[in-house]
Parts: sequence; C-alpha cells; structure tokens
Amino acid sequence: MRAIWTGSIAFGLVNVPVKAYGATEDHDISLHQVHATDGGRIKYERRCEICGKKIKYKDIDKAFDDGERTVVLTDDDMDALPAEKSREIEVVQFIQADQLDPLMLEKSYYLQPDSKSPKAYELLRRTLEDTDKLAVVRFALRQKTRLGVLRVRSKALVLQSIMWADELRDAEFAEPEKTARISAQELKMSATLVESYSGDFSPEDFSDDYQTQLRQLIDAKIEQGEDLDTEATFGTTSEGEGEEGVVDLMEALKRSIAGIEKSSGGKGGTGKSARGSTGAKTTNKSTSASTKERRSATAKKKKTSSSASKKKASPGSEKSA
Repeated sequence: MRAIWTGSIAFGLVNVPVKAYGATEDHDISLHQVHATDGGRIKYERRCEICGKKIKYKDIDKAFDDGERTVVLTDDDMDALPAEKSREIEVVQFIQADQLDPLMLEKSYYLQPDSKSPKAYELLRRTLEDTDKLAVVRFALRQKTRLGVLRVRSKALVLQSIMWADELRDAEFAEPEKTARISAQELKMSATLVESYSGDFSPEDFSDDYQTQLRQLIDAKIEQGEDLDTEATFGTTSEGEGEEGVVDLMEALKRSIAGIEKSSGGKGGTGKSARGSTGAKTTNKSTSASTKERRSATAKKKKTSSSASKKKASPGSEKSA
C-alpha cells in the first residue's frame, strides 16, 4: 500500500517520523454511466467556455471570483503558502474523548512509524493509551490546513481529521417549534423498548443490504438479460403499517415491545438478537429464497418455450388432434 503523506508528529521537542495511509475504503459496487439507447459509455470533457478547446488537466489552474473580477491561482501560487510547506503534525492539546463532538469527525488515517528506531512512536502511543486521552493536532494535507485528533487503535496511531468550529451548523433550526408533552408512562415504555434493543455493538453483525441486493440484481441480469423479472428475484414488498392517520404512541410502543419479546422467546431482547446478527441471517435467508424462486421461474419459462417450439415443429399432429 502506498503512503499518501509522509512527515512527523511534533510532540513538544520529541519528533516522531510517520507515514500516513487511508484507514478506510469504499465497498460500494462501482457503476458508470452509459447511453440508454446503445450502451455507449458517457465521457466528460474539460472544455474552455471562451476558446471552445478541450483542455488537458496539466493546463488547468484554480481561480477565485468575487463577482467583479477573477483571480487565477497557479500551482506555484498555492505551493507558496507557508502552511502547505509544513510536513508536521503538531500536537497542541490533550483532551478527554467525551469532549469531542462526533459531528466534527471526518476522514481517518493510520500512521506508521517511519524510522529505524520507533521508540518515539511507541512512547506517544503508550502515553495516549495509558492516559485515555486524545491529542488535538494541526496539520496540512492536500492544500488544506486541518485540525485533527490522534487516537490509538490496536497497536497503531490513528490520525482523524475534524471540522473547524465555524464549519458546524447550529442545530437550532432543526429543533421542534413546540415541545410535545410526554407522559411518565410513555417515557417508561420507551425506556423498556430501548433496553430490549440494548447490547454490545459488533459492526460485523450488520451488512449493507443495498449493495447485497445490487449484486443480486447484477447477477440476475447477467443470467436473464432483458427478460429479468425483478418480482421473482426480490419478491414482493409489503407496504409499511401506520403510515396514514394519527399514530397511537402508547399502542406503537406496546406492540414494539411485544414483538421483541416474541422474537426472543419471551426472555426480553438483548439488542444483538433483535437487530444485529438476526438481521444479517434474515437477509441471507431471503436472498436464498429469492434465488430459488428465480431459478424456478427460469425453469418454467424454458419448459414453456420448449413446449411451444415442439408444437410449431409438428403442425400435422395438431390437425389430426
């Protein structure tokens, strides 16, 4: 794997050389755009609106427009910024993890020691681990000055970029105009429902249903072509209940709790059994069932077409009948 950035962590007078690697990757199926009529792939051209010529990427610069004039900024101009030249991740503060608003979190990077003697790296990692704190840092990456935090994952340091304070919108606009009255009984029932869903979080228990179904759709389309029957592939979906009319909140809570207790054999839910691994197993079962239906439908279709071709081949027998 290729490092996306190399530099060092400045921890007081301690210097920790590191290489940065992307800590996450996209698992989505890659799709591209095509012309619906003939299937030709759609391509986008970088064309100048003044001269009309196609422009190579190396000949493109950035610009700022204030409404009256345009200021063109070349790569040399951008590289001249002092912050862009910095190859340092500067530790500026240590904080408790609960002081960081999760809304601020952005992309994560693994930091690998880039030194024959990784003692400084290990010292910082152990310090963060033993104090159970996050290190607030400043750094420059891809022509942007960024704020971030250093944390420990397994035996590696992780750099996680965070938003600047003025990039967060105030939540006031999303708050309800009127505060609804909640009874003590409703609050108690809601807490019971929460307890029924509670459990230890295991990301492996959850799967991306959309990507699973998209792969199933692609496989079915490869097998059946334009004769694809999506209903046979995925089955019919029932309309959600309670979408119309006024919802009886207490009744909805009671039915939800009863459903959890029923699915767990009356023992009360643990969260994991109610929404976690059970959900993944259900998806696999439904996928298997829909695959059987699809194969059955395909077999029937082949049998019907075979029968029809036999009748066409022997018109004499049809007359004698």
